[in-house]
Amino acid sequence: CRDVAVLRLGDTETRGHGDAGTRGCGEKGKYPLIFAGGQTATSNPEPYADFFDFFALGDGEELLAEIGLVIEEGKAANLTREELLLDLAQVPGVYVPRFYDMAPDGSVHPNRSDVPEKIIRRVATPMPAYSIGLVPYVETVHDRMSIEIRRGCTRGCRFCQPGMLTRPARDVEPEAVIEAVEQGMRASGYNEFSLLSLSCSDYLSLPAVGMEIKNRLKNDNISLSLPSQRVDRFDENIANILGGTRQSGLTFAPEAGTQRLRDIVNKGLTNEELLRGVKTAYEQGWEKIKLYFMIGLPGETDVDVIGIAETIGWLKQECRLPKRKPIEFNVTISNFTPKPHTPFQWHSVATSEFTRKQKLLKQELRQLRGVKANFTDVRISAMEDFIGRGDRRIASVIRRAWELGAGMDSWFDSLDKAFAAWEQAIAQSDLTWKYRRVENGEWNVFDDTQNTDDSYLDSPLPWDHIDSGIDKKWLKDDLKLALEAAVVPDCSFEGCSHCGVCSTDFGHNVVIPPAPIPTFTGHFTPNRERQQRLRMRFGKQGDMRLVSHLDLLRLFDRAVRRAAIPVSFTGGFHPSPRIMVANALPLGATSSGEIVDFELTESMDESSFQARLAAQLPEDIPIYEVDEIELKAPSATQSLVKAEYVLDLADDNEIDWEKSIQAVLASSEIWQEQTSKSGKIKQVNLRDRLFELESTEAQKIRYIGSCRNDGTMLRPEQIIYMLEQVIGQQLHLLHSHRNRLILED
Repeated sequence: CRDVAVLRLGDTETRGHGDAGTRGCGEKGKYPLIFAGGQTATSNPEPYADFFDFFALGDGEELLAEIGLVIEEGKAANLTREELLLDLAQVPGVYVPRFYDMAPDGSVHPNRSDVPEKIIRRVATPMPAYSIGLVPYVETVHDRMSIEIRRGCTRGCRFCQPGMLTRPARDVEPEAVIEAVEQGMRASGYNEFSLLSLSCSDYLSLPAVGMEIKNRLKNDNISLSLPSQRVDRFDENIANILGGTRQSGLTFAPEAGTQRLRDIVNKGLTNEELLRGVKTAYEQGWEKIKLYFMIGLPGETDVDVIGIAETIGWLKQECRLPKRKPIEFNVTISNFTPKPHTPFQWHSVATSEFTRKQKLLKQELRQLRGVKANFTDVRISAMEDFIGRGDRRIASVIRRAWELGAGMDSWFDSLDKAFAAWEQAIAQSDLTWKYRRVENGEWNVFDDTQNTDDSYLDSPLPWDHIDSGIDKKWLKDDLKLALEAAVVPDCSFEGCSHCGVCSTDFGHNVVIPPAPIPTFTGHFTPNRERQQRLRMRFGKQGDMRLVSHLDLLRLFDRAVRRAAIPVSFTGGFHPSPRIMVANALPLGATSSGEIVDFELTESMDESSFQARLAAQLPEDIPIYEVDEIELKAPSATQSLVKAEYVLDLADDNEIDWEKSIQAVLASSEIWQEQTSKSGKIKQVNLRDRLFELESTEAQKIRYIGSCRNDGTMLRPEQIIYMLEQVIGQQLHLLHSHRNRLILED
């Protein structure tokens, strides 16, 4: 039985805090301790307080170890759940909701004297070596190795919650980053890595680190990607480390369309800097760039909204070069939602205003060619605001919405269903008035007709008991500076802004001076030499049957890299390793007869190749045999003519299998209608593709059929179709296994 479960907020079934008198927190029939962490939990855990035993606030590297130690000691002492949670509440950074109650005004206070009044956010030093983890067998969203180079951001964008909740800024030593990337790429087999930070461009050694890594791994066809960058710091040095045979995408976030509004949000970006960065990217070879903007920001007018389209048009006009296609932009337009612990946490916008401004901007963008715009659904933004700034009363709405089918809300095919569930859940609660305030825009700091004195700003907030390190008075003062469109400089590089973070509890900014940029030794040049071809016969069994053909190719590529096998590459703009699987096995099928060819730049002993590769492959991909093949001989893909399968069928009815098989074999024609990828329909005689068919035992069929990579194939489901035609009833295929692939002599 598990003693602790760490879950994302969206994965947890709703429940109460559990039985405080239970002995041993993992006893049969009792829930384990369930806790959550991350930015959502750190900023405002109150809407989820009913669903978790405790929250881990802030950085987890050191905190998780401390939590584990307390639980281990609590188990040894046979503490009750209440006693164990009380011990956990003494750990800085651990928030146990059961020991705190919500007041009528929404604020939260301890209900006992032996827990802290405020729970501090934990801060830890980044450890890039810990980024090297498990390598998945299937393609994931961020299918690359990620190394953190800088934690925290002090730019001070007034809408940005991560920038407030991760202070102070802490650089990682350049050599530690370089070593982590070099070791991690060789250990994982990835062909791409990412250097992570809230603002990578503020890591002053980025060009030096990127160039050194590129030089060290220049022969491995490795590419570097970076998250959204500060456009004002983008220059040729950064462009050089991103360029190469596989140029990654480029993303900038101007956020606002006018200088006035960028100053209000403290973006610290001028029009000249924006143009210089985009122009540099275009001149260095990027023809498509992503841009992020927001609408609904405090102080925004229709002029600012239209300014987004005008800014994009201006950039397109200025970025022109002879014999080059015009620059294109993929633009994402988000709706501003106020976030806790930010200067704009008091401001909100009516959903009707978002809808109107989206319509206005869409009209302006239609006049621009080469611009693709994506808009965030207004309903999602409304729910983000409603929950993100909510108190414990929101928990009942979350539970009811889940019961009504909410989930995967941001997926377009789920949005209508999810939002209907949320609307119904809100209507069934006593919080309809609160949601209507969100819909109508709760408070606009720039509206002169509303109360703008400190009485509103001094009202208790549901997250005031979370000590982020940011002084609430500083947030109020910074909000007033926004009213004046005053820019506060980045305290990592200029004077202190007195936000309150720098202290014994949270540490101080750590900024490492830029390292010298090494001399660039050249881009990756694929080694196309072919010294040897090895043909490997392998199986695909167990869980590997659920790995697709493309994922299998990716798995082989990474295994070859980890094993340091000198594989040859193709040419062209996107060089790839010469690893040629004879035929794609249907997903879900197992096999003991697959074939793959490897072409190498250096000769290797077959047994050595097999041992090194087998050590990097999962057990469910066994290697049976490796043989050397003449380089001029046809590849297995070209030589493949037949395949042998064994099929397991369901015992639905009494069937004379021998008679049915003989009927199929006696037929000269069994036609099936097939539709090509282009939509063309044709009739195919399946009988021409069948060479052998027999029943090996009850409900097991063995057959040999065509298997050519020109599309002339007899698939397991087609054998079922042929049998159904002569039997006259539906059959059910349980499993298919490929015994062998047969090559032309």
